[in-house]
Amino acid sequence: MTLSRSFTLSLPASAAAVIAALSFALAEPKAPFEPRVGQSGKDVIWVPTAQALVDRMLNLAEITPADLLMDLGSGDGRTVITAASRGTRAIGVEYNPEMVVLSRRNAKVAGVSERATFMEADLFATDFSKATVVTMFLLPSINLKLRPKILEMRPGTRVVSNSFDMGDWRPEQTVEAPGECTSYCRAHLWIVPAKVEGTWKLPEGDMRLEQTYQTLHGTLRSGNSTMNITDGKVIGETVSFIAGDTRYTGRVNGNAIEGLSPRELMSRFRSSYHLAAPSFTNFGIGTLKTFESSGFGSEVRRSDSPRE
Repeated sequence: MTLSRSFTLSLPASAAAVIAALSFALAEPKAPFEPRVGQSGKDVIWVPTAQALVDRMLNLAEITPADLLMDLGSGDGRTVITAASRGTRAIGVEYNPEMVVLSRRNAKVAGVSERATFMEADLFATDFSKATVVTMFLLPSINLKLRPKILEMRPGTRVVSNSFDMGDWRPEQTVEAPGECTSYCRAHLWIVPAKVEGTWKLPEGDMRLEQTYQTLHGTLRSGNSTMNITDGKVIGETVSFIAGDTRYTGRVNGNAIEGLSPRELMSRFRSSYHLAAPSFTNFGIGTLKTFESSGFGSEVRRSDSPRE
């Protein structure tokens, strides 16, 4: 009886000890998540972009409060938060839920939560077509997978990548971060080009364009003369090329290319990323001719369907 009674009494004591231990464990606060450089993710490992390069990337894209920036693989949120601190609405797309929580916390500390938002999502399943600026620090293979989707975005969309390119789609400009950046210090800029490949009807002839990303070549037939098109370039909605001894410049508007006046042209190409393109650096107002001033009329119309 004594042994039985002693054993019976020990059960409540043991249960109390277990409950006390559990209560202590539950009461102990969980340490906040801290990301580790090199930690694995769904498609890439996490390496933060140096703040000096973040600033350079946003300068390269020339972001404004009118833009919508989407950062693909936003990590700890620094690119989105920096853009938001400049007045730009920015969205980060991040697969790791802990990184999303961390990013939101960082945005709150920075006081930009209203403009900086973060979504837990797979970037391949995310619609980022509404963005006017896309930033990313992904592997070359991931960039190539995203390239077809990026090329379907609205002409003029700026795309900036940390370090890695997009294969044979050459960037418009490449810059280096200042000295305080020690690794992954290069940024590339692309501008989504309008699709202009095909046949365009002229008042007296036609123009046949072949397009590889932002590069154009083809032929221009007017009356009895046929000229090769050289030095052709598409930057966003703006088309420029040389035929004969004349440079022609226009703006794509649906199925038409409208002539640009010298004033419109200089306004369009005053930005640094436009001036970096070799085709547009040496325009002289006195010698510049547009579709309109070259006798083509105010616009050139497409005579076939746009090429996919």
